[in-house]
Amino acid sequence: MILIKDAEILTMAGNDYKKGSILIKEGKIVKIAEKIEKNKGYKVIDAKNLTVMPGIIDAHTHLGIEEDGVGWEGRDCNEMTDPINPHLRAVDAINPEDKAIKEALKNGVTTIMTGPGSANVLGGESIVIKTKGKTVDEMILKNPAGLKAAFGENPKRVYKEQSKLPTTRMGIAAILRENLMKAEDYLNEKEHTLKEDKPFKRDIKMESLIRVLNKELPLKVHAHRADDIITAIRIAKEFNFEITLEHCTEGHKVADIIAREKIPAIVGPSMTGRVKVELSELSFKTAGILAKKGVKIALMSDHPVIPTKNATVYAALAAKEGLDRKEALKAITINPAEILKVDDKVGSIEENKDADLVIFDGDPLEISSKIVNVVINGELIKTE
Repeated sequence: MILIKDAEILTMAGNDYKKGSILIKEGKIVKIAEKIEKNKGYKVIDAKNLTVMPGIIDAHTHLGIEEDGVGWEGRDCNEMTDPINPHLRAVDAINPEDKAIKEALKNGVTTIMTGPGSANVLGGESIVIKTKGKTVDEMILKNPAGLKAAFGENPKRVYKEQSKLPTTRMGIAAILRENLMKAEDYLNEKEHTLKEDKPFKRDIKMESLIRVLNKELPLKVHAHRADDIITAIRIAKEFNFEITLEHCTEGHKVADIIAREKIPAIVGPSMTGRVKVELSELSFKTAGILAKKGVKIALMSDHPVIPTKNATVYAALAAKEGLDRKEALKAITINPAEILKVDDKVGSIEENKDADLVIFDGDPLEISSKIVNVVINGELIKTE
């Protein structure tokens, strides 16, 4: 058992402690209180003058499937041969030995969402994993966690180069609708055939897509421009399924609509250059504007676009540009946990949740603050 004593505790669950203690047993948080008496069998961490917060969560990365410093051999993010690939599964491509995963853990990132890129209209299934484990199977928190869709420049560019549909925004929307209609027909046929106890020929693409129609999975929509965001919302309403907005670069322009539709936004990466037209209004202000309108927001790295390991820096910069400081910390802890639907296990410091914690020697949003300890699944990690 591990006892963290006399720390400032930022729980992300409503009640913080100026001076409190956390008891960890068998990978779980078993007690949080102002004072916990130490026992002979406890490993004690004296956290006086230190700050403890939940393990950091990066809600949108390509860690493990776009491997750091490897080049072509480690690039398994986009299957650029067909615009419709709902059946691809991130779980089959993640390499736990990716250096960036280990680096993320040492920097306090204990949970990530990783998945396919945005080359295709439908790119495949994403997954939520912890950042420690020998195999991806032992790292899984939620699989699948969503189905990737993409609007805008990326699929247009990829298939323009191949001279095939889609090469326009109309084409992207049309091919998505076409396959959602196919999935509706497939689902109706499947239900009817199975009801009559007849053999049914499965289609792996449609099997993935009907989970979206059944609201078992959200469609994780890559959309930067405001018009693409609105198109995604329009199609989601037409077919009655759930979406999350990934990137949401121009979300500030349509914040009222996003808030009204109660759609969460995973914002970023906001520290890149404006390398394409869609990013012309890139700003750290977007997260704060959305949050003030009532949109649940998380911040992302989109690793390898910007490194996951610097998650607190991105939160600090969002705070500097108008996002409430507490909301900035929630945007890399409890908010992504709730958006990814893993908040029963991670995202806040509460009893019976996984013991994923980061201990700082100062304010987590101060760039000069250092990480003293990282705990994942109740295990202390060397940060040097």
